[in-house]
Amino acid sequence: MQSALPIGAEELFSRRLIGSLGTENEDGSVHLTAIWYRFEGGLLYVATSSRSRKARNVAARSKASLMVDIRKAGSERGVVAICSADVITGESSKGINSRIHKRYMSEAALADPRAGGTMAAMDDITLRLTPIGWYAWDMRMLDEAVFGGTMKTPGYLLPLD
Repeated sequence: MQSALPIGAEELFSRRLIGSLGTENEDGSVHLTAIWYRFEGGLLYVATSSRSRKARNVAARSKASLMVDIRKAGSERGVVAICSADVITGESSKGINSRIHKRYMSEAALADPRAGGTMAAMDDITLRLTPIGWYAWDMRMLDEAVFGGTMKTPGYLLPLD
């Protein structure tokens, strides 16, 4: 059963950000990778190749975590979805993957066989992530609650590279 979405999570998921997907390798270590995603109907979707490690990991161990965050000094915030995961194939996968690609690529890139065509051919499956738990953080709220807003002071936080 899905738990309630944390405050601010829907806003983060609606933005075009890069997610960090964690899946479990055969030896128990975590495989982390940057991904494009789509949040739709309370589920998260990731387009990928059936040959990718993340796809093999999900097929063998049906769990994953996805983090989406903003890393701007003084306003860092994010959400992590802890998920059960499965693989979608066939026409259903093509439709979902097309929506993911349209979210991140321009019409010109999608029309270019070297870009959109290659992505469509390469991403032949979809990982469906069903959230079973969440956690979120917002450094703006922590600053107010713990530091009395001092982290907003110009020059206190150094810019990220």
